Amino acid sequence: MSQWPKTATRTISSTPPNKSHHHSAQGPALKPGLSSCFDADTRMPGMPRFMEISMFQWEKSCSYDEQQKRRFHTTARARLRRLATELGLSPGSFDIRSNKAGVAVSGEVTLHHDRAYIQIGQFGLSSGHGIMIRTCKSREDYTGGSNHFVALTMLDDIPALAATVHAITGVGPENSSASGFRAA
Repeated sequence: MSQWPKTATRTISSTPPNKSHHHSAQGPALKPGLSSCFDADTRMPGMPRFMEISMFQWEKSCSYDEQQKRRFHTTARARLRRLATELGLSPGSFDIRSNKAGVAVSGEVTLHHDRAYIQIGQFGLSSGHGIMIRTCKSREDYTGGSNHFVALTMLDDIPALAATVHAITGVGPENSSASGFRAA
């Protein structure tokens, strides 16, 4: 059993590397490469919400784990709403749908815009790829352009994911803080 808390918050900080990092009252900052379950109520006292990124354990399988599946869908929907905001999508110009599917799979959560189709699922769990991005011609277009896959962990860096979506679909602002993307 791990000594790390099940819930933690990673905070964006201007602290130089090798200095102490902020951590929640529940435990120390996460070791590099580790993430933990999302908890929207875990925040540093006095820390503005916009300065923190809550991490979620995307690689933990939802198969036969109803609680993990519920957290996966809740967190994925919230991240897709943040992505829509980051892309500058106006309310009503997109749908966010959740299909929990059967007990043996994660199901999927989809953001469907008139020109972009973004689907989150654990369909590439062994490769780490779980975000599918493609162009589409309308919200009635379910086949669209070529599929591009990126890591589920990009949901923890919404500006980088927005830059990737823009590079693939052309949706969203051109100027982004991310320098590029790697799609599989």
